[in-house]
Amino acid sequence: MQGELEQLRVEVQELRAALKRLVVAADTDRRTVERELHDGVQQHLIALAVNLQLAGQAADSDAAGAKTLLEEMGRDVQHALDELSLLVQRIYPATLEAGGLGTLLRSAAVSAGLPASVDVTSPSKHPPEVVITLYLCWLNVLACVSGETRASIRVRESEDVLVFELDGNAACSDADLDYLRDRVEALGGRLAATSESGGGIRVSGSLPLSR
Repeated sequence: MQGELEQLRVEVQELRAALKRLVVAADTDRRTVERELHDGVQQHLIALAVNLQLAGQAADSDAAGAKTLLEEMGRDVQHALDELSLLVQRIYPATLEAGGLGTLLRSAAVSAGLPASVDVTSPSKHPPEVVITLYLCWLNVLACVSGETRASIRVRESEDVLVFELDGNAACSDADLDYLRDRVEALGGRLAATSESGGGIRVSGSLPLSR
C-alpha cells in the first residue's frame, strides 16, 4: 500500500511538472510571436510610414525621388505581408482546413525553403489537435535542420493510431523536445527522440485518433 501511494505521488508530481512545462512553453510562444511582430512586421510598417511622409513631401519638387520612395514602400509592404503570412501560418495554418495532413506538412517544408520528403499514407480526416501536434513536431525538426540536408516525415494510420517518424540533420533543444513530448502525451500518445549517427535526430511516436 505504501509503495502504491509513493508511486501515485511520483505520477502526480510528473503530471504537474508536465503541465507547468506546457504553460511555460505557451508563454514562450506568445513572447516569440510578439518579438517577431515587433522586429519584423512592425518595423516594415514604420519604414513604410516614414517613406510615405517623405514621398508626399517630394511629390511636387522631386518626382524621381518620390518614385524611388514609392518603390521602396512597395518592397516594405511585400516584406511585411510575407512575414505576416509566415507568422499566421505557424500560429494556425490555413491549410489545416483547406487541405489534408499531407498538404499541410508539404506546405510547411516549402515555407521553410528546405528539401524534404513527406510520406503520408493516412487518408482519414484527423482531429485538429492531432494534426496541429504533428505539424508542430515537423516545424521543430525543420527549424533545426542545417544546410541543404533533407528532412523527412512518414505518417501512417494503424488501428485508430497515427504513427509518425521524422528524420533530419537537426539538433533540437531539450526544451523543444520536452514540450512536444508533453503535448503528445497529453493527447494520450507517445514520443521518443533518438540521436542518429552523423549528428541527425529521429523523432518517432504515435497519436490516438480517438479517446
